[in-house]
Amino acid sequence: MKFNLLPRKKLGNIFLTLGIFLFPLFSCLFIVSIFSNELISETLSIFILILASFSFFLIITGIFFIKLGKNDTVRKIKLPFKIALAVFAILWTVGGYTVVGLLYLPGTGFKDWLITTAMTTMNHRYLATWFYDSYDVNMVMANNAVLESGEDTNPDLITFKEVDFNQKSFKNEFEKEILTKDVGNDLYKIIDIERDGFKGKMAVIYDPSKVKIGVSKGTGTELKGSYGQFITDIAARYKAVLAINAGGFYDPDWNSTGGVPHGVVISDGNLIANNVRANSSGGIIGFDKNNKLILSRMSAKKALEAGIRDAVDFGPFLVVNGKPSFIKGNGGWGDAPRSAIGQREDGIVLLLVIDGRQRGSAGADMVDLTQIFMDYGAINAANLDGGTSTAMELNGNIISNPRNGNFQAKTRPVPNAWIVVE
Repeated sequence: MKFNLLPRKKLGNIFLTLGIFLFPLFSCLFIVSIFSNELISETLSIFILILASFSFFLIITGIFFIKLGKNDTVRKIKLPFKIALAVFAILWTVGGYTVVGLLYLPGTGFKDWLITTAMTTMNHRYLATWFYDSYDVNMVMANNAVLESGEDTNPDLITFKEVDFNQKSFKNEFEKEILTKDVGNDLYKIIDIERDGFKGKMAVIYDPSKVKIGVSKGTGTELKGSYGQFITDIAARYKAVLAINAGGFYDPDWNSTGGVPHGVVISDGNLIANNVRANSSGGIIGFDKNNKLILSRMSAKKALEAGIRDAVDFGPFLVVNGKPSFIKGNGGWGDAPRSAIGQREDGIVLLLVIDGRQRGSAGADMVDLTQIFMDYGAINAANLDGGTSTAMELNGNIISNPRNGNFQAKTRPVPNAWIVVE
């Protein structure tokens, strides 16, 4: 049947329906093309604009034909179908423009969240580069950053003052959680962390001398022949009761075996690695021979001279000498699985993991980590390697909920881990 044989009103309905469904699609795609250089090319952008214009023309033409054919005798569409069609059209249109609005309207915060979260993942950076050009990505990353104080930790602030674990009153709920030991366990306590948007676990270690760096037996300086191990295997190797992942590692194709650590690694006073650093922020995160957590930008040589017994190289530093770092926006790291370490004035060590990439726990940013450590009284704290590496092990079992870049319940081999030995 040719269009010129159709009643004008029926033809108008067809044009209007097509236009209503196609115009939001092509107009949204054209808006995306304005901001994106990678997802949609300039030539394709022009073609999309032509299609959007044609779709708008269909809407106008459809309305015009419907008015011309108001007296045409056509078969009526049943009311339920009309309602379903209208609802779908509204949802389609509102949904499309809502997504575009979130992506590009100022003040929503979604743009900063998407770019910073995507750019700190291994496999999903395209979620930023698809929708924004390099200028936008760089500007957002610059406006979301952790500005460290530049101070080194002052070991004298860690006093190891005697703590009354039998006290009945506490200054806040967080202090009560820390200082109320589990019956029969003087070594550690596991605290469930649950806040808006994420969940995790904090291991409270009462004796800092028991916190050490365990390394993979495959740690090396070259990708060929080096390999990492799962934290369960590292913990078993050292007969540790508890472990979390520690430093980062060289991962050029995001599929390495985790055997070449970034930066300095020291275990039991021995220099394990002295490689290129991964981050512009942070530095040495380690315990000295007095069991005090030291955060400092120093070389491997100076770290050994300073008596650092166990350390990795990562960052950023979140709290130094009781003062939180200044954080612009969300800190530039977005929401993701996180691992971190801190120490209180009384010497108690806090090992933190935050689950991410899953329903009920999208992950945490640097603001979230800093707030947790401040709440629990950390005088020094630093971010560790996160993402797929993030996991906490206890007595041979993973007790956190790790996720890889494909949102699967998996972790990965790492070059080293913070372990707790008896």
